[in-house]
Amino acid sequence: MRIDSSFFIRLAFPAFAIVCMSVITLPSVSHSIDLSISLEDANTSLAAGRQTMETAESVEDVAAVMKASEKVSRVGADPEVDPCGTHAILRTRRYWLEYFGRREAAESKRQKKDIRMPESKIQEILDMPYLEVEVRLCGDEEFFAEGAEIALQQGNLMARPVDIGPAERGKKNPGSPPSFRSRFTARFAYADFDPQAPGTLAVFFPDGKLLNIPADFSTIH
Repeated sequence: MRIDSSFFIRLAFPAFAIVCMSVITLPSVSHSIDLSISLEDANTSLAAGRQTMETAESVEDVAAVMKASEKVSRVGADPEVDPCGTHAILRTRRYWLEYFGRREAAESKRQKKDIRMPESKIQEILDMPYLEVEVRLCGDEEFFAEGAEIALQQGNLMARPVDIGPAERGKKNPGSPPSFRSRFTARFAYADFDPQAPGTLAVFFPDGKLLNIPADFSTIH
């Protein structure tokens, strides 16, 4: 089953609910993976997401906002330092709240009225039982990531994903020798691992190759 953001867009904005209200501008606060987010805290995260997008006036500004949002949810290599380094984006409940805050701001600009997600849909995000992990990696040919599997290791514990999407066909990177970048998405049940303890995302390939991505959940937003 392929999981992508369009699923959550449909979940949160069935008809882009419209509510006239003032915008609260609050800074984003860093957290470890938090499974006990109150509705008040959720609204704070939505407001933080709105704030970042409200100041974006150009395509470059939007790109910078998206890059910053991924930085606080990333584990593994820094793509700005190592463009082909293996890394993963961890989409937590708070990640999705800020994501939809940015969506609210973008839709508010487009429709010239305040767009807010219904409280019932906010609660659905707060109840989400899964951590979504998007793995990004490079290889020597365009189908290198086909059949890749992933597990989350914490000491003697090995958690398997509840579902995993097929890897994208590799896209060629510029330069020589040629390399290809790909990505795939998996979801882990929070009940299957400790979201406060460090772990390792182990990526397995059909040819026996193994890549390890250290994941310190205490640093994740």
